[in-house]
Amino acid sequence: MRRISMVAGLALAMALMTGCPKPYPNCENDEACKEHGEVCVQGTCQECATDANCKDGFTCQANKCVPKGPECTLDNQCGSGRICEAGKCAPAQCKGDDQCNGGKCQGGRCQAPENTCTTNSDCGEGQQCQAGKCVSAGAQECNWEPVRFGFNEATLSSEGQSRLSELVACMKATKVTGKITLEGHADERGTEEYNLQLSNRRAAAVKKYLTTLGIAAKSLDTVGYGETRPVNQAADEEAWAQNRRVEFRR
Repeated sequence: MRRISMVAGLALAMALMTGCPKPYPNCENDEACKEHGEVCVQGTCQECATDANCKDGFTCQANKCVPKGPECTLDNQCGSGRICEAGKCAPAQCKGDDQCNGGKCQGGRCQAPENTCTTNSDCGEGQQCQAGKCVSAGAQECNWEPVRFGFNEATLSSEGQSRLSELVACMKATKVTGKITLEGHADERGTEEYNLQLSNRRAAAVKKYLTTLGIAAKSLDTVGYGETRPVNQAADEEAWAQNRRVEFRR
């Protein structure tokens, strides 16, 4: 009996020396959190400790992986000699008129020469671009196709800005009236709450740009649907690109 007691005591001592694993979410190293896809941060399993623990397009904030915001929304956030393109700071398109092929350099961007154009946005009110020339716009059906956005972006790309400029030129030329609802959408990645906020920001960005082009703010309503109304149900890059959009409802 005494021998058995000595063996039991020895086993207990060994257990105390080696220690028992701490229950989740407590931890001593990353290995203890691995099955949950997490890392050990100051004795507790967390989603991340640094940006390296998050997938592309996300950053670590308060030990949670959250989508990265845009680097910029306005040119003046990028410093001298740089402009904001699709939410990122980029070198200016020009420094002087001599770099614009007959056009004007304004704010680091080339403006088309007078009466020449590449898109309708290069022309004045009531005009449209045809064969490289600005001509009076006749009766036409405006392009109400959705405006697309990049991954995790609520900032209009240069292509999106051009599309809206063309739309406004058409709206003015054809005297479009009445309320227009701007419906924001997001792809399925991210939480439902975040995607709802993102879709609202996208709709707001389109409204803000339309108002700067002369459309009355009172004629524009915005609504965000998040990820709930995809136009493509697939889970791939092509589908996600189609679902990141703002639609026009008249």
